[in-house]
Amino acid sequence: MNEMDYKQVNDDMRYLTLLSRSFPNIATASTEIINLEAILNLPKGTEHFLADLHGEYQAFQHVLRNASGTIKRKVKEIFNETLGTKEQKELCTLIYYPELKLELVKRGITDAGDLNDWYFININRLVKVCRNVSSKYTRSKVHKALPPDFSYIIQELLHENSSDPNKQAYVDVVVRTIISTQRADDFIIAMCYLIQQLTIDVLHILGDVYDRGPSPDKIMDILCDYHNLDIQWGNHDILWMGAAAGNDCCIANVIRIAMRYGNQSVLEDGYGINLLPLATFAMETYKKDPCTQFIPKDLDEKDPEKMKSSRLMAQMHKAISIIQFKLEAATIKRRPEFEMSDRLLLDKIDYKKHIITIDGKQYELTDGNFPTVDPQDPYKLTAEEEMVVTKLHNSFVQSDKLKRHMNCMFRNGCIFAVVNGNLLYHASIPLNEDGSLKDVIIQGYPYHGHALLKKVGSLIRDAYFGAENQEDYLFAKDYVWYLWCGKNSPAFDKDKMATFERYFIADKATHKETKGWYYKLRDQEKICDMILDEFHVQGQYRHIINGHVPVKTIKGESPVKANGKLMVIDGGFSKAYQPETGIAGYTLVYHSRGFQLVQHEPFTSIQKAVEEGQDIKSTYEMVELTNHRMMVKDTDKGNELSSQIRDLQKLLVAYRSGLIKERAWRPITNKR
Repeated sequence: MNEMDYKQVNDDMRYLTLLSRSFPNIATASTEIINLEAILNLPKGTEHFLADLHGEYQAFQHVLRNASGTIKRKVKEIFNETLGTKEQKELCTLIYYPELKLELVKRGITDAGDLNDWYFININRLVKVCRNVSSKYTRSKVHKALPPDFSYIIQELLHENSSDPNKQAYVDVVVRTIISTQRADDFIIAMCYLIQQLTIDVLHILGDVYDRGPSPDKIMDILCDYHNLDIQWGNHDILWMGAAAGNDCCIANVIRIAMRYGNQSVLEDGYGINLLPLATFAMETYKKDPCTQFIPKDLDEKDPEKMKSSRLMAQMHKAISIIQFKLEAATIKRRPEFEMSDRLLLDKIDYKKHIITIDGKQYELTDGNFPTVDPQDPYKLTAEEEMVVTKLHNSFVQSDKLKRHMNCMFRNGCIFAVVNGNLLYHASIPLNEDGSLKDVIIQGYPYHGHALLKKVGSLIRDAYFGAENQEDYLFAKDYVWYLWCGKNSPAFDKDKMATFERYFIADKATHKETKGWYYKLRDQEKICDMILDEFHVQGQYRHIINGHVPVKTIKGESPVKANGKLMVIDGGFSKAYQPETGIAGYTLVYHSRGFQLVQHEPFTSIQKAVEEGQDIKSTYEMVELTNHRMMVKDTDKGNELSSQIRDLQKLLVAYRSGLIKERAWRPITNKR
């Protein structure tokens, strides 16, 4: 051992002594080094990137289950010589929706012998698929993913060599025994979900789970139980975080958006929010008001229940919008540093003439009925409005399911992440016109780039979990709302949110929301490189991956920008955006060979997927191929494992030099 080795070991003796508790002798430390070295030389796991889900549960669920077409591709690779297209499609559908497909199969096959043959054939096919998707993992990692009821059986089936006749006979007996003991359904379901889990190693959600679509709560149920996940919060997610933290402006916005898209069931049925006080107030206050501008967006006229309730939703929509404008005004006045006084519009209205003056120009209002607005004090809540706000506030902060989902958001996410050479964030990094990082003043201090996003993430946590002092807590709680709609918010980054104008002014010029410089400059490779440097992202293959702004594919816009340095994967998961994007979303798959961008057509239904084998029609494009197959050693996890190997090598030096004494290994047990 040379002098440098001795010095490094001596410097780390405290840590090495702790490490020796887990690896008490040369044999255990050496075995772990061998294990870690082997892991480093496995192919990297597949990463799956999705953004802007916006409550579209069925489409999200399908894309997750088929891993953006990865499972279909693997089935084709394995069975292209032996199965036709129809049989491959049937197998894929079974993997995606095992319970529903089994139910359909059993309705169509009434003979017990034929059903047993179907079981036998498809269990063997599933075993082949599972062998393929598990091949890039260690046995230990696969073992941890196995369903407890079938762990031993699956291990036997995965690791037996079917080319050996004796082993194939053994496998056949195992499969037929599964069938004869009437465990075939449960086994198939377990195998299908195992295949889904092993196909995707890590799931990255680049923000905006919430709003617009009908079931963000169901998406969150899936995400909170997902095996390996990170979430970069979007502006809509932050809005819900603020609502759960008790910010009344955020609460009003959440309810307004739910009314705008006719999704009040998300609040009532999904989260147990009591909307009755708002409904009662709205029906009484706006009983003679047609509320034409507030009828839910894209209302399905074929749905009688929604048509019946549309008038009430419109009344509630208008009521909460006026309440929102008043609540926001109080925050704007309380926080002049937000520089949002241009959003104070109720005092710019001539309530007799039904006109509003903005920047010296007059506009006619499309709706002049403001029964709760006092022209002398337009931002004051009426007593009835105050009561509604109080009851809604209590309902939000007391929702157990909302707390559970928000805790999941905090546990698995932040406003940005750097993963395997990729910088992930939902929307933007505020920039100046010259492309330099923009200073954003928060509580009197300037922040930009990396420091800005770290500060913003800290403030969101303070707003929800509390800060060290009351003043910081109250500021953080207000700032969460600013992040939703403030011009220097990295989650928004537009000059304004023109909610009032869209509702009350016909002139569409007033509806325009001017994007920040980031959106104009991000096409430049040098700008992306500057941002990547700011976040200390290194490597030959490094990228920025965003969502937030839908890519208008229908107009020829590309999601790949800045010579491949930046990818925008918001392509319209939300049905509300599909007319302007022309597609139904992008997803990104990053496997050991490189990046594959997947463009999806609209999803029909789970029923058609199961009954007719309809998959989402997707177009695949290789964005970037690496010059060698990426292994675990090329990833962040690889760096971590390499560091562990170096520490274990130091521990070996300490054992061999006598600095630390070896001990016999004994499992830790609880002694009574």
